[in-house]
Order: sequence, then C-alpha cells, then structure tokens
Amino acid sequence: MIEKHLHLISNGNFSNQHLPILKEIQHDIDFLHIREKEKTAKQLMDSINSLIGIGFPLSKIIINDRIDVAYMMRCAGVQLAYHSACVSAVKKHFPSMLCGKSVHSVKEAKRAEEEGADFLLYGHIFASNSKPNQVPKGLIALNRLIDSVAIPVYAIGGITPALARDILKCNASGIAIMSGIWEAAQPLQAVKAYRKVLKEARRDRYE
Repeated sequence: MIEKHLHLISNGNFSNQHLPILKEIQHDIDFLHIREKEKTAKQLMDSINSLIGIGFPLSKIIINDRIDVAYMMRCAGVQLAYHSACVSAVKKHFPSMLCGKSVHSVKEAKRAEEEGADFLLYGHIFASNSKPNQVPKGLIALNRLIDSVAIPVYAIGGITPALARDILKCNASGIAIMSGIWEAAQPLQAVKAYRKVLKEARRDRYE
C-alpha cells in the first residue's frame, strides 16, 4: 500500500514550549519542517538538539532553506523556496539528503522535478490565515499539477481534516499542516484526525 504522509510545518515561533506537544505527537506525523526564517544557524541547531533530547528522530526533521544546518545536524533533508539554492546543486553536493521544493505553478513543479527534487509542496490550496491577501490555488489546479509530475506532491494551505479528503481524491501524496495543528485546542486529537483521513484514503485506494 502507498502511504499518505503528514508533514507538520513550524509556524515561525518554534521554541521549547512546543516540545511537549511534539513528544506527544511524534509517532503520528511523518515529517516536521523547521521553518524559522528569523532564527540564526545556532538557534536552529539548538532547536534540533532540543528535539533530539525528547527522542524526536532526525529522520523526521526537514530544515527549510538552511542546507548547512540540515547537513551538520544530519537531518532527513531540506525544503527549498524560490530564494534557496537550486535543487540540482543540493542533490549534487548532498545526494543522501531528501530535497523538497515549494512550488506555485506547473512550470515550477516540472523544473523542480527535472532538477532532481524528491517531493513538492504546493499551495496554498484553500483560504489560509497565513496568506489572507492571496487567492487560493484550489483543487482543480492541484489536480493539474499532480498530473504534470511523477514525484510526490503534498498540498498545503487551509487544510482541515474534512478538506483533506478532497485533497487526497486528487491523488496527492499527503498533506502539510501548520495552523490546523499548532492552533488546535488539542493538538494530539487534531493530528489523529488528520492521520485517520490519511489511513482511510490509503485503504480506500486498495479496496
């Protein structure tokens, strides 16, 4: 069976106060993206060491943009943005690291695939508080982009557990969540709700 993955994205305010939540939910998420644009390399490394301290596996940690930090700390990989180093350069010099790319169009997706990206994040799919002035991409655009590439595509942006079902009907490889977990009154229950949808989608595909 093809697994559907759940990526959790940090919200720019990652600190040790999030550690109890992550310790509780670590078995129910597939990857944690450390997306902290304002933090220095030292601060990022301190955060990763704190995660190691609670038993969070490095094999589940992806660092946004900072290839140096991901390499030095032996994390699973990096997530690249439009301003980051190109995918081909990362894959050439760090072939063992997973390399994801955030894309916003079919053209960007195809280019990232050609350069050797392992997976893509695409969005935002639905209305999102983090991008209130931007028009959502929607499901039709998501489906078109997924059909244009052969590598995994994870949808992001405004995804609730209920909306996740529609995402997975487009054959997305999974979902990436930020506020739906961090801002939930009960993060563990929120994660389990997302995980339930992912498991159901995997089962339905093979029944």
